Amino acid sequence: MTYTILVTAERLAPAGLNVLSQQDCRVLFVRQGQEVADIERLMATEPVDAVISRTFELSEQAIASCPSLKVISKHGVGVSNIDVAAASARGIPVYVTPGANAQSVCEMTLALLFGAARKVSWMDREIRAGRWSRAQDGLQLQGRTLGLVGFGQVARKVTTVCQALGMSVKVYDPFLTADSDLMGAERMGSLATLLAVSGVLSLHVPLTAQTRDLIGAAELALLPEHAVLINTARGEVVNETALVDALRSGRLFAAGLDTMAIEPLPADSPLLSLDNVLLTPHVGGSTPAALAAMARDAATNVTDFLRGKPVPRTSCVNADILPL
Repeated sequence: MTYTILVTAERLAPAGLNVLSQQDCRVLFVRQGQEVADIERLMATEPVDAVISRTFELSEQAIASCPSLKVISKHGVGVSNIDVAAASARGIPVYVTPGANAQSVCEMTLALLFGAARKVSWMDREIRAGRWSRAQDGLQLQGRTLGLVGFGQVARKVTTVCQALGMSVKVYDPFLTADSDLMGAERMGSLATLLAVSGVLSLHVPLTAQTRDLIGAAELALLPEHAVLINTARGEVVNETALVDALRSGRLFAAGLDTMAIEPLPADSPLLSLDNVLLTPHVGGSTPAALAAMARDAATNVTDFLRGKPVPRTSCVNADILPL
């Protein structure tokens, strides 16, 4: 049987296309310049069996307008652009690809940490402008405490490297079980107790109603003086107004952000005027290796489901709709 798969992007890595071609799937792509309304019209007129979701919003209207839709898989792990409630109401499972980009996101987390702690981007700009500005007030990370909010696969990889640097690692994750392997890190009982000791704070949580604005002015004030904040999770987890205030005042030494509340970052964003912010355009999981793994796993999720093969229940974000 031939299935129609919609990829909400202009392309999919060959590793994913190979999986789809082996199952004789018909693959549709979103063209450059198309918007959410175009996806909604396409799903209302094409017999789409499955969606591989990238960065475009997959709205309630798109899901409701496509009677043939049976399964959705995120190309990654963050599902804030998918109306999961609408999918659940239709009995449509939404899968993710956990771990596929964990190594690349870990490496971006570390790149932002090193760059922010040692003012790398500022010194690079200074040299290119003809000035030999030698920042000698950068932070040595050895001996500092790394606080991790969330302890999934990315955070665990970051833990290994930072412990090797001589950092102590503390974790706050209310979803950890009593027998979770903390890899030598210390579990903290509350976010407040974690923040109070975190010379470096790194965020590794999905965007949910509970994590939106999780780190605001009150939370930033709990951090030790001259702490560093790293966010490779979702921009909306941090209140950007509060972050800008903390950076301007010097309360925070620096921040490294791979994700912002509004993307692309608006030209008038105050973040752009701050020398102690290192910015990258949400590319933590966008190395060729990570893109290949996410494409392969997302394609496997949808083709296995359509063919009646088991898909790991732990990869389904609305697993409560699945039969036991």
